[in-house]
Amino acid sequence: MTALLTKSPQAFVDALRGLGRRRAWIACAREEGAEPRASHPDLEPIARALATDRDYDRHEAVFLEVGPRSGALFGAFLHDTLRGQGQGGLRCWPYASTGDFLRDGLRLARGMGRKSALAGLWWGGGKGVIADPGDGTLRDPERRRRLFAEYGRFVTSLRGCYVTAEDVGTSPEDMRVLFANTRFATCIPESLGGSGNPAPMTAQGVVCAIEAALEWRGEAGLSEKTVAMQGAGNVSAHMIPALLERGVSRLIVSETSAERRAALLDHIADDRLAIRHVKPDDASIFAEECSVFVPNALGGVLGPKTIPELRTPLVCGAANNVLEDDARDGRALADRGITFVPDFIANRLGIVACCDEDAGRVHPDPRIEAQLGRDDPNAIAQVVMRVLDRARDTGETPVEAANVLADEAMREPHPIHGDRTRRIVASLLADGWVERAPEPAPA
Repeated sequence: MTALLTKSPQAFVDALRGLGRRRAWIACAREEGAEPRASHPDLEPIARALATDRDYDRHEAVFLEVGPRSGALFGAFLHDTLRGQGQGGLRCWPYASTGDFLRDGLRLARGMGRKSALAGLWWGGGKGVIADPGDGTLRDPERRRRLFAEYGRFVTSLRGCYVTAEDVGTSPEDMRVLFANTRFATCIPESLGGSGNPAPMTAQGVVCAIEAALEWRGEAGLSEKTVAMQGAGNVSAHMIPALLERGVSRLIVSETSAERRAALLDHIADDRLAIRHVKPDDASIFAEECSVFVPNALGGVLGPKTIPELRTPLVCGAANNVLEDDARDGRALADRGITFVPDFIANRLGIVACCDEDAGRVHPDPRIEAQLGRDDPNAIAQVVMRVLDRARDTGETPVEAANVLADEAMREPHPIHGDRTRRIVASLLADGWVERAPEPAPA
C-alpha cells in the first residue's frame, strides 16, 4: 500500500474503493511515542510511513473521503486542537501524488496551529485539502459548485472538529457554496454576514511584519527600498499598492499568469512597478538584488537550489511553509546572514480577520487593530521582535525560535471548551464515521 504514496490521488481513490470504502482515517494520540493507527488494516502501512515523514508531528487525525459524485479526494487534517477547533483554509490543488497531498495537509495543519497560537487565538491546527483532478473540469461552474457542496457536507460530517476557510485554489463564491452545506466555515462572503476575502487583511499583516523586521535590523521603514516579490496573486494584488504607498523605490514581481499580470498593470499604473511574466520553473526572481524578498506564491520555494541565489538581507512573505525543510533551510538562511520572518507570523491577519465571525462583526475590528498596533503582546510587530530577539540571543534560527514560542502556547487548553475538539475526534472514530459515508446524491 505504501506504493500508493508515489501514485496519483486517483490511484488512492481507486484503492479505497477496492476496499469497499469511501472514507478513511489516520489518527494518533498526542502522547510521546504514540503510534498512528488507521481505519482499515490495509492502510496501516501508509500510517506508519507518514509517521516517519518530517511533516508528521503526532497529528491528531487525518480524515479522508471520496466525493460521492465528483470522485475527488477530500482531506481534513488536524494537528493539535487543545486550544480549540482545528481551523485552516481549504486548498484545492492538482497534486502529483497521494504523498504530496498528505504531506501538504500535515504541514499546513501544523503551521495553522502555530499561527493561531502566536496570534493569541483560541483555534487549533487544521487544514482542508481537495485533490484537483487537474483536467480543467473545475472550470465548469456546475461541477465546481457540486464539488464544494460535497466538501461542505464532508466538513459537516466531522461535527465541528475542523472549521474550513478560503485558501489557494478557492474563492469567495466557493465559500458561499460551502456555507450552504456546513456551518463550520469562515471567510464567508460579506453579503452573508461573514468577513469575506481574507487576502486584503493578510496583505496588511505581511507589510506590518516587513516593517517590524526592518526596524529590528535598524532600518527606517520601506521608503526607498527595493522589493522583489514572487507571485502576483490575491494577496500580492493588495500588497503591491500598499508597498508603493510606503515609498518603495522599485517593486519587481514575477507572475506565471499572463492574464493576472495584465489585469494588475491595467489597475496599477506606476513606473516603479515591474511585473514579469515567467514560466512556472523560472527562478530568476530569487537572484534579484533587493532590500526585501517577498515569497507570495506556494510553499516550499526556499531550499538548497534557491537560497544560494538570494541577494537580499530580509525574507518575509505571505506564502505558507515557504521553506522546503524548516531546520535545514532556516539554518542556511541564518548562515548567510539573511533575516527570515516565519510565514506563520507574517501572514496571520487573514485568520485573525475571520476568527470572530460567529460572534458578529464590528468596524473597526479591535482585534485587527491590536494585531497591527504595537501595544498588544500578540501584535504582529511584537511577535516579530520577540522571535528575532530570541533567535539572536539563543543562536536558534527564527523558525526554531518561533516554533518554541508557538508550541508553548499550544499547550494551553481552550479556557471554556478544554479538550472538547479531541473528544469530538474520539467520538467520530468510535461511532463508525467511516461506515456512515453517504450515498451519492441524485443528479
